Amino acid sequence: MLFRLSGHFKQHPRIGMAWLAVLMAAIFVADTFTRLEIAAAVFYVAVILAGLGFLSRRGVTVLTAACVVLTVLSLLLTPKGHGLHESGLINALISIAAIAITAYLALQRAAAQDAAFEMRAHLVRMARIRSLGGLTASIAHEINQPLAAIVTSGSACQRWLEHDPPNLERALRALQRMIDDADRASDVVARIRSQIRNAEPQRVPVRLADVVEEVVALAQGELDRNEVVLSEQIQDGLPAVMADRVQIGQVLVNLVLNAIEAMRDTPADGRRLALSLGNDDSGLVRLSLADSGPGLSPQAQDRLFDTFWTTKPDGTGLGLTISRDIIESHGGRLWAQAGQSGGAVFCFTLPAAHPEHAP
Repeated sequence: MLFRLSGHFKQHPRIGMAWLAVLMAAIFVADTFTRLEIAAAVFYVAVILAGLGFLSRRGVTVLTAACVVLTVLSLLLTPKGHGLHESGLINALISIAAIAITAYLALQRAAAQDAAFEMRAHLVRMARIRSLGGLTASIAHEINQPLAAIVTSGSACQRWLEHDPPNLERALRALQRMIDDADRASDVVARIRSQIRNAEPQRVPVRLADVVEEVVALAQGELDRNEVVLSEQIQDGLPAVMADRVQIGQVLVNLVLNAIEAMRDTPADGRRLALSLGNDDSGLVRLSLADSGPGLSPQAQDRLFDTFWTTKPDGTGLGLTISRDIIESHGGRLWAQAGQSGGAVFCFTLPAAHPEHAP
């Protein structure tokens, strides 16, 4: 109950501060007018725990100091005849110690959680960069195409301008082609930057079909280089999902690269990758990626998502683990299963965004 209230107060800090003030006032009154043998001040521990959910570390420290001051003040204001002063002093010291220890442990726990979050964010970024490393050939292929086209169009434009008289109409057309190809190269760079930027997750309405289009465009060179034929089946009218576009793109990039690598020993004419996107039976948006590789061994099925477990000689064993964490943090599920005609199928589901959040 206390932690649920803390989560609510985190969204409404002013309400949380008001509730803490009321709770502290109630404990102060009870501690002041009860007998000294009753350590009512120990209930300030609940105040500290409730404040931890939405206050900064400095705020928790100030709150702890306020609870200690109120404990001492209650001891001084307790009417005479309400018990032995020695008992009251001992209980006050015990309460202050409990408040201080609780605050210390709570702050240490918060620091550990922050450190773990930063480490996970670092691992996510490193995995993202590693995924892009596998797409180096694709990126080079994508950028080289528009650059080569720009050079060709520039040479053509120069020739048309050197004519006597200059052919301005054809020169202008060549210039327009140069502008279009420069825009294509800029789009490639923008996609790469969006994949490696170290930004905080941004949950916004996202159409998975658009993410699929971006990732396929980014991976097309790698697909061509490995002679993998990609087929897509995307259902029309799919609802958007509330997601971080970059993180979901990272998951899909990782799955595509894994599938391509799994089919390297498959004969070139049999390398097939089937991507399907649609609604599942429970109304979730589901994406499936089926390859024609050798499939998953029993050991791989058991340990596929274990941290640092990998079948690749140069693998880190983090890609699928981080991918699963990303999908689960979005309220979805990522799993693998055997394909009906061999190979492996990786699937993930995400809940649809509320209609009011539709893009």
